Amino acid sequence: MGTTYAALDERLSDLDVDGYLLDADGEDSNQYYLSGYHAPDRFITLYSQRGVVLLMSGLEYTRAKTDSSADEVRKLSEFEYAANVEAFGPTEGRIRSLVDFLAAYDIDSVAVPETFPTGVADGLREFDISVVADAEDTVDTIRAVKSAEEIEHIRTAQKANEAAVRTVEALLTDATIDGEFLYYEGEKLTSEFARTAVEKTLIDHGCSLDDSIIACGPDSARAHERGSGPLRAHTNITVDIFPKHNATGYNADMTRTFVKGEPSEQVTEWYELTYDAYRAALDTVRAGITGEDVHDAVCDVYEAAGYPTLRTDESTEDGFFHSTGHGVGLDVHEAPRIGLGGEELKAGHVITIEPGLYEQGVGGVRIEDLVVVTEDGYENLTEYHTDLVID
Repeated sequence: MGTTYAALDERLSDLDVDGYLLDADGEDSNQYYLSGYHAPDRFITLYSQRGVVLLMSGLEYTRAKTDSSADEVRKLSEFEYAANVEAFGPTEGRIRSLVDFLAAYDIDSVAVPETFPTGVADGLREFDISVVADAEDTVDTIRAVKSAEEIEHIRTAQKANEAAVRTVEALLTDATIDGEFLYYEGEKLTSEFARTAVEKTLIDHGCSLDDSIIACGPDSARAHERGSGPLRAHTNITVDIFPKHNATGYNADMTRTFVKGEPSEQVTEWYELTYDAYRAALDTVRAGITGEDVHDAVCDVYEAAGYPTLRTDESTEDGFFHSTGHGVGLDVHEAPRIGLGGEELKAGHVITIEPGLYEQGVGGVRIEDLVVVTEDGYENLTEYHTDLVID
């Protein structure tokens, strides 16, 4: 018997199937989690009573043997891949080799994630392999509870993230105010310039990112609007950065709102309420309560002050119109959900706490920390101040 996952074994038993099958590249987080291997091309991971077995091309086989965490690695060539492709073409040829691979492990039925390729599933069924969708996303649930090693990976990514936010804060600190705009070294300071500085900082810390948010004024009220153009004085600037650490594949997430100059009374009120909501959420976090409980604590603060939330108006575009948070790990958005319908929190969940207030056409504020759920509370992986005003 090789690597085992009790929750996955239980799910396979409930579905009455022999194994769990993945067909994806290493960018797929479930694939990477079960295989411990990253490849740019698709490969097969099979989990069964015999542990984790990979089916690889000859190109990837040697590295997979040494770099993956699988119990066993097999080559496509062991299952007449070349002959199958020559006789039946690349699509059916690969499926025939996959069928032979499954037969070698006495697999007649498999569970697959909902993202499993439809063509491969249909192809397997044509060879009498039963394919059942795992609607409960069991592997997602398993990897939501982080090991001590995974938590350290996320902590490292968050330290890099803090350095990136510090880069933006330094730009704002050094900027001068001329009329309504901010200037840095004689030029208007823009979202684009600040975002490039963030990317450079993250590269220096071994991280990368697909995007980041540095959004000023009305842009900051538009959900995941990345921001563009000049940054303005006396105006809220939302800085939301979510990098991935290149060496480990684990993500971080953090948001701060800054004002260079004098914030308006409205922004000050929003920020003070958001800080109260942020503290209320953190005070609620512990194993055994639900993500919805944490979300409710935030909604209570905002609703008491007269602002709409998704709890009072599911179609609202102003007030607090998103969830309180989400899990973070190999994906920057993963289980558990910290919002309406959020599941029970467990020790080892890594979640964001990110309340915010917004008004379309005006702006918004948000504070976001990254925390580890513990039995009696939380450990905050974020060590960055929450001051709004930058002198």
